[in-house]
Amino acid sequence: MPSLIARLYANPYFVLPAASLMWAGNSIAGRLAVGQITPMTLTFLRWFGVCVLMALFYRRPALAALPLLRGRWLWLIAMAMVGYTAFNVLLYAAAYRTSAVNLTMLQASIPVLVLIGAAVFFRTAITPLQCLGTVLTLIGVAVVACGGDIARLATFAFNRGDVFMLIACLFYAFYTLALRWRPDLPGLSLLAWFAAVAAASSFVLVAYEVASGGFFWPTWQGWLILAYATICPSLLSQVFYMRGVALIGPGRAGLFINLVPVFGALMAVFFLREPFDWADAGAAALVFGGIAVAEAGKRT
Repeated sequence: MPSLIARLYANPYFVLPAASLMWAGNSIAGRLAVGQITPMTLTFLRWFGVCVLMALFYRRPALAALPLLRGRWLWLIAMAMVGYTAFNVLLYAAAYRTSAVNLTMLQASIPVLVLIGAAVFFRTAITPLQCLGTVLTLIGVAVVACGGDIARLATFAFNRGDVFMLIACLFYAFYTLALRWRPDLPGLSLLAWFAAVAAASSFVLVAYEVASGGFFWPTWQGWLILAYATICPSLLSQVFYMRGVALIGPGRAGLFINLVPVFGALMAVFFLREPFDWADAGAAALVFGGIAVAEAGKRT
């Protein structure tokens, strides 16, 4: 008789929502980290912690992947710096200037940005429904970024934190598109080397933080936030998502990423007591409605 853990791990409808929940929690952790641990320190120690865990439990497979990475070091470095270092530094910096609701809802733009990027760079066909869904989602993102005040769109008077998050989403969309050229090796091996590059590149940012006077030692709450960021969104979520892809395929598994902004907005309201007004509700309807329409367009 399989154990409960084994049965859950074999169920895609457990592992995929769990991965999305942990990714959504990264934005909540970013808000909780304000005043507890600096953005650069959190990013560096997070990926350094993953490197330590990989060295303890996954050293041999990671080292065995090295021959497959020959000639791919520039790609590896660029991917880790964009998708792991820059994305998280911008997210944690944005958390100082905007709400967790905005942090998570703006991430709903990533699938749309990937869709647009695939059409521009790879000439991937876009159906009329996908076009409509893209427009609806981008309008919803614009409403979030202008705080429900449409007049601010004309003056480009956006919250700086929202701008940081949108740039982070652009980076992650680029990272997602560039995964098309990933070498043929296990996902965890690739994660190990991405984490190593991310730790090295973010250490430079910590040095800058120290030199500029922005560094402080994490509080005990900061260490707890770091532990969560290291174990859950950095490692377990990756394992769960890869397991889900293996169980039902990448196309169906990718749909569950759309749960990230849903979970994140709910967690921000319930755990951080952040407001969720009519503008947020309208933006959420546009964002999630746009994603649903775009996904329906994929199947037509």
